[in-house]
Parts: sequence; C-alpha cells; structure tokens
Amino acid sequence: MVEVKPPSTGTRSLTVGQVATRAGVATSALRFYEQHGLISSERNDAGHRRYRPDVLRRVSFIKVAQRVGLTLNEIRAALDTLPDRRTPNRADWAKLANGWKPLLDERIALLESMRDKLDGCIGCGCLSLETCRLYNPDDTAEQHGAGPRWLLGDTPPSG
Repeated sequence: MVEVKPPSTGTRSLTVGQVATRAGVATSALRFYEQHGLISSERNDAGHRRYRPDVLRRVSFIKVAQRVGLTLNEIRAALDTLPDRRTPNRADWAKLANGWKPLLDERIALLESMRDKLDGCIGCGCLSLETCRLYNPDDTAEQHGAGPRWLLGDTPPSG
C-alpha cells in the first residue's frame, strides 16, 4: 500500500517517527498497519515514508478498536468505508460508527454476561463445580453446541 508520489503542495506530511510519537505507537506498529492495509503512506524522493495528517485519526481508531477486541479484518472493513484520498469528515465517521453499533452492543452484552456469570456455571461441559452439576447435569449444554453455552446466551433447562 506504499505509493511513490511527488510531494503535494499545501498538505503537511508527517514522518513515521512523528506519527508514532503523536499516536503513541511504535514505528513497527505503523509498518504493520500499513502492511495489512489499515493505513497508507507515500514515499518522498529519498524513499522515506510520509503520512497525511488524517492517518493519526485512523491509528487512534485502530488502537481503540483493538482494545475492545475487534479483529484486524473487522477494523480493515470499517476503515475501507472511509474515503481514501481525502480526510474523512464527520459524516464519514458517523456512518462508520453506526455500522459498528450492533457489533459493539453484542460485545457489551457478552462482556456483561461474562462479568455476571463467570463465577458460576457457564455451560462449558466441565462438570467440575458443584453448580455445574446443578445447572448442567450430564452436560446438557452439549445439545446447544461447543463452548460456554450459557455464557453465549443459551439457557439451561429448568428443572
């Protein structure tokens, strides 16, 4: 995603070190993000990377998205909705945010469920806790599929 272009007039560019310092990431992280198509740079005559100022917002977005557990593919898909050759405006970011609300709501619900249920039976089939023998006798959670079924939203049979 690195492009060699003549310097554009009137647009301030930032070095890899400046972006790393301003965004609070290592320069290797910037190269990684670029390698995976999350950000882009241009090369100056000496072959050094130069970034447009809007890359700072993109890197900040990537950092926050990673902190809430989104995958690189999810982050890339979201960033791909933003314009490539201009600084995204408020409407661009609002569109991206609205597209992520259902995903974030789902993650919030899962985290809340995990917080509330982690000290009890989560329907994983381990049958090692006393409560598992009560809530998941004979591993009835298995009928719903693999993994922590009660934590993922399935309900234990009443009884």
